[in-house]
Amino acid sequence: MSRWAPDARERLEDAALELFSAQGYENTTVAQIAERAGLNRATFFRHFADKREILFGREDELAILFSDAIRSAPAEADVPTCLLAALHAADARMTADQRPRAIARRRIADANMDVQERGLLKIARTTTAAADALADRGVDELTARLAAEMLILAFSAGLREWINTSDPADPFSSHAATALEAIRDRAGLLRDPTSAKT
Repeated sequence: MSRWAPDARERLEDAALELFSAQGYENTTVAQIAERAGLNRATFFRHFADKREILFGREDELAILFSDAIRSAPAEADVPTCLLAALHAADARMTADQRPRAIARRRIADANMDVQERGLLKIARTTTAAADALADRGVDELTARLAAEMLILAFSAGLREWINTSDPADPFSSHAATALEAIRDRAGLLRDPTSAKT
């Protein structure tokens, strides 16, 4: 097939995830990924900086979805409403057909320290993008940073629930929104520990 095929990125992702699962992340080379996808190394590097980006290359898309949703929320929207808007925007990326890839990515990342380190860098960038978007709405720096951290935590917790759901068509945002509400409730307990149940 032509190296200019419009689905080259998806073919490379699928090939990499198959190889990572079958023979291990560290034992898989870029050349093997390209060959499995029916493409060449040059095509691989047009889409990904290295093989770690196979697992995190779409995090930049997530950062854009989050920040755009926050900035485009109604002027009267408070911070929690902006966070919910960001989580709902993630549905554009966290689709039912992407769920198997998300499951594979999580399993591979959990088993590789090198991959986890790249993941932390991507998370930091996404957090900063969300905090900057909130700051652009006039939210003070500390609140914006805390809210962005809550957004990422809700996304991560929602992702875990979404991956494990028995209904593949269940929208990601429903799990993430539930996680955000739970995080806000627990933050309230930290503010007022006497309200915690014994």
